[in-house]
Amino acid sequence: MNEAELEDWHDYEVRSPREIVALLRQIGEKNQLIRMLIKGEADVCVTSILAVDEDSGTVVLDRSVDRAQNERIVAAGRVKCETSLDKIRILFGADGLGPTTWRGEPALRADIPSTLIRLQRREYYRMPTPVSNPVRALIPVPIDAGGGMGVFPLHDISVGGIALLDNKLQLGASIGRVIEGCRIELPEIGPIATSLEIRNSLDLTLLNHKTSRRLGCQFVDISRGGLAAVQRYITKLERERNAKLAGLA
Repeated sequence: MNEAELEDWHDYEVRSPREIVALLRQIGEKNQLIRMLIKGEADVCVTSILAVDEDSGTVVLDRSVDRAQNERIVAAGRVKCETSLDKIRILFGADGLGPTTWRGEPALRADIPSTLIRLQRREYYRMPTPVSNPVRALIPVPIDAGGGMGVFPLHDISVGGIALLDNKLQLGASIGRVIEGCRIELPEIGPIATSLEIRNSLDLTLLNHKTSRRLGCQFVDISRGGLAAVQRYITKLERERNAKLAGLA
């Protein structure tokens, strides 16, 4: 990751121990579900925060109902966690995982993270992608739809995900399906790799009476560098739009 990417990421990074503890406590008090990614999307546990002990520097998490999964969590040593708080996406890593008890029941403990990522509402603003310089997404097409890598134009983009146009109805519309091995080519920024989870689907009837489909997708397992690249691209589009509105371009 280069310095520019680090600077972009600092816009979202929370480093204050007091603020991190306060956010974790709010997540627990509001019973927000947390997606714990043990080995990417291949092994996911849905958990919640039971307690935050600032004195010992630990977070107590609900354990999985699957004993084998609990063993994998502890063996992993570090997992990624995703949740939301008041519609703001929260990302953090959990280290030092181990078994514990909470109110007499088995649970999991982890170290309070030294940093977490908080993506504010404004970062989810969807920016339409320009027709004059389109953004392409390269996405694996299911075997029953022809297989291989398909090229799909983007309708809009945000730090949270993308909306793409599936003009040939190749990707299906199964809400919740995760498509791995995707690549998004951002003009003048470069390609980013990510998995995409289909969150919504809308069939559109075009002027030529053909049907297209707009799929809203959320980024899954995107790297910090990838997310920073998306933010740089959105910032670039905003500057270009503002310049046009001001009559400077």
